[in-house]
Amino acid sequence: VQLVESGGGLAQVGGSLRLSCAATGTIQGIRDMSWYRQAPGKQREVVATIPPRGTTNYLDSVKGRFIISRDNAKTTVYLEMNDLKPEDTAIYYCNADDVYYGGRHWGTGTQVIVSS
Repeated sequence: VQLVESGGGLAQVGGSLRLSCAATGTIQGIRDMSWYRQAPGKQREVVATIPPRGTTNYLDSVKGRFIISRDNAKTTVYLEMNDLKPEDTAIYYCNADDVYYGGRHWGTGTQVIVSS
């Protein structure tokens, strides 16, 4: 399985960006998909998680601003980021839990920079 992210870039405070992550390869075992982020000098943290069906979960600091969604037919996950803040600046990584593989797959990351 390969995860390919797109949609990062530069945004102003209060602006919006939309990230996409497409899974290719043997995707039948993919279950939960998530977005993580890692800011300079900080540990990687989970931003949002979405199961194939059911309840999504969000990091407290992004609740009400970010929306995770997925297209199960394409095994693509999206992260709509609104009202961006400087503290959202980070590299954002797509992650997929694969029950056939017995582990998680990671994308290579996409940079998000929020400037004031």
